[in-house]
Amino acid sequence: MKQYDVIVVGGGHAGVEAALAAGRMGCATALVTFRQDDLGVMSCNPAFGGLGKGHLVREIDALDGAMGQAADFAAIQYRLLNRSKGPAVQGPRVQADRARYRTAISDIVAQASRVDVIEAEVTALSLTGQTVTGVQLNGDTTLNATSVVLTTGTFLGGKVFIGEQTFPAGRMGNSASTILAQQLRGLGLPMGRLKTGTPPRLRGSSIDWAALETQPGDSDPAYMSFLTSRTIAPQIACAITHTNPRTHDIVRENLSRSAMYGGQIEGVGPRYCPSIEDKITRFADKTSHQIFLEPEGLDSDTVYPNGISTSLPAEVQAEYVKSIQGLEQVEILQPGYAIEYDYIDPRALDLSLQLSALEGLFMAGQINGTTGYEEAGAQGLVAGLNAACRAQGRAPLQFGRADSYIGVMIDDLTARGVSEPYRMFTSRAEYRLSLRADNADQRLTALGVQWGCIGPERQAAFEKKMNTLESARAELRARSFTPGQLRSAGYKISEDGVRRSALELIGLSGFGFEAIDVLAPELGEIPQDTREQISKEVVYSAYLQRQESQIAALRSDEARAIQDDIVYSDINGLSRELADKLTRARPKTMAQAARIDGMTPAALVLILARLKDRDRRSTA
Repeated sequence: MKQYDVIVVGGGHAGVEAALAAGRMGCATALVTFRQDDLGVMSCNPAFGGLGKGHLVREIDALDGAMGQAADFAAIQYRLLNRSKGPAVQGPRVQADRARYRTAISDIVAQASRVDVIEAEVTALSLTGQTVTGVQLNGDTTLNATSVVLTTGTFLGGKVFIGEQTFPAGRMGNSASTILAQQLRGLGLPMGRLKTGTPPRLRGSSIDWAALETQPGDSDPAYMSFLTSRTIAPQIACAITHTNPRTHDIVRENLSRSAMYGGQIEGVGPRYCPSIEDKITRFADKTSHQIFLEPEGLDSDTVYPNGISTSLPAEVQAEYVKSIQGLEQVEILQPGYAIEYDYIDPRALDLSLQLSALEGLFMAGQINGTTGYEEAGAQGLVAGLNAACRAQGRAPLQFGRADSYIGVMIDDLTARGVSEPYRMFTSRAEYRLSLRADNADQRLTALGVQWGCIGPERQAAFEKKMNTLESARAELRARSFTPGQLRSAGYKISEDGVRRSALELIGLSGFGFEAIDVLAPELGEIPQDTREQISKEVVYSAYLQRQESQIAALRSDEARAIQDDIVYSDINGLSRELADKLTRARPKTMAQAARIDGMTPAALVLILARLKDRDRRSTA
């Protein structure tokens, strides 16, 4: 059997990005999966991106990963979330055609010159002492490699629950990885169980679409990949409906039959993507919950009802679904289900995502306690790059919190661990004003070129973009105006005698490129996408300086003591969730507070302000 540099176990989003990254680094790579046809399968909702998640897709793309380009090929609806807010918290999102996405990923993998796809089950890791040297396939064949990446998703010890019914599976219709799970448990690794869920799938032709609110996409798409310049697939609209008191009554009456509430499941589920049972129990005062009806493809009659995942029995699902407006006559094609699976405490990993206890073994995706395609793909990228570095005798590559959302996620996982499936949000990043989705390539692509993971097409496109940006900035800096010139042209500006460049003016209230076009029409040749990028940079420049000073002040106060009698629920602006966690944990210092799961820089600033206010009042 062929000797590989890197073996990647699992063909999901993490596995695909890991294998492609290792291949781009020049490593002979094997991608081992149960079925080659399942590469690029979206197990849950047919969408990519969103708040925080969209940043991860752009960062994967900036390092020449596959997710962004495949998502654009499959995109049947584009929406930029938080469009009315600042660019730092805007999240590009696409509704994707499942079949088109799978085709795109399969084509990308097939064209990767150093990646071999092997259809097999990995039944064990090959070990020499505390070093992983390869894997065993189907119990009888050994495949050797310098580095191994495990991306098992929900397959590792996976078990599906539909009401009282339960059976081993990695997802509906796929076998679980049970033999490998047994070996890992036997190695004494810090392992636990987590769960996730999915809603029933509906037949689109049985939905009364005319009775529902339509949700169209954006007319000016924000693409997921920096290489995409046009919309590829036909665009569609989604629809919105809502649960109602009758829906809630049906669910409430059958809670004891839910696998989650009946005691069959021990794993913790994703709090930010709750099941319908969770919603009705945790938010008992609400009489309605929003449901997005998302078609799964242009040629598919399957619809994904986003917002009603469940582990109730199939007959109960049919009853509560038909109580919802527009779904009274709906046909359920596949019942929703919960799935429980093994994960390894990510605190057992280093920043390269290598398992500290077993040299040569890297991990990515849900095995590390995360949830979501985007989180999985980003970890796969990191693990694949570092598995390649190990195979080549190179130092590991690390992502910092100040550089990327990828760095934020890796640091969160390895430093704090997880108490529930981890999901990325913009609030997790203390440097989010500079870690915008729009500048992911400017932050990371040059690094990728240094590392050797960027192909020639992306490198050429990036260099062209940067040259255009710098040329435009230089032109704008070179053209300046006195206050008198500006006031004569009808613009309000203080008479301070200071000449201001066109670049400075763009960031001032009442100006922008529209004003520059009037003041200096000779600069009108600057392309629209370049104008938009420069506008974002200039608008944020002052805020970035303020952010850096806040963070510096916060770091200097990390050792500051926190009094035991502080009442966190009285701090305005602090979320109830964080107030509850702080009340339970009772951190002694700001540094301890910073390590509480889910803590944000903004919340730390609020706590620090309260402590300083107490100091002022005590000395008054």
